[in-house]
Amino acid sequence: MKPIIGISAHPRIVPIATGPVLLHTASRFYVDSVERAGGLPVILPVLDPDAVDHYLQAVHGILLTGGGDVAPSRYGAHPIAETHGVDPLRDAFEIRLIQAAIELDMPLLATCRGMQILNVAMGGSLVQHVPHATGQDHDRIDRWHDAVHRVKIEPDSHLADALGATEVDVNSIHHQAVDQAAPGTRAVAWAEDDTVEAIEVPGSPHIVAVQWHPELLEDWPEHQGLFRQLVEHATARARGGL
Repeated sequence: MKPIIGISAHPRIVPIATGPVLLHTASRFYVDSVERAGGLPVILPVLDPDAVDHYLQAVHGILLTGGGDVAPSRYGAHPIAETHGVDPLRDAFEIRLIQAAIELDMPLLATCRGMQILNVAMGGSLVQHVPHATGQDHDRIDRWHDAVHRVKIEPDSHLADALGATEVDVNSIHHQAVDQAAPGTRAVAWAEDDTVEAIEVPGSPHIVAVQWHPELLEDWPEHQGLFRQLVEHATARARGGL
């Protein structure tokens, strides 16, 4: 059987024939990457956090996607002018999703905002605007399909296992990043300006979070390795091995 991978939706207002309406969306790049790796992708609409337990009875792995900023109040900070796109309902839903997935040791891959909300859910903090911290612009939306900077990776990490490398070139479409890695996690990859580019949960090979967008690098086999790793772990869970 194919493992079912729940993709956390990005709710946003989209103009349709009847006018602007809230849609629970996921990029086709996430869907394609999961399918290519052998998983069955399903979109998880953002509902009340009480829905999480029901979702987790139906899936074998979780994929957290990109989107707007996490509410700074979630990590004890006040918003600055550059913070934008905050969605309190999505924050609450995904925090519960992460906490429940960790309790179940469910395979989980987090990208971009997904990494940030994972860190916050576990008690870490964020840099609200990377240029203020390092002077470097990491929000290169104009080159979303390109590798724009290099990342160095801890050799003994699950990330290195997934990528098959300890250095990779990545795209970069974010203006926030991990500040203090949460208790129970460790940073395992860094950009050239020391921005944290990946975190993991030691002792669990099933939870990996990256700051870049591997789904957009679909022609790069090493980055697709993240989805293969997720699906492999989810397959083991579906077969009763996890």
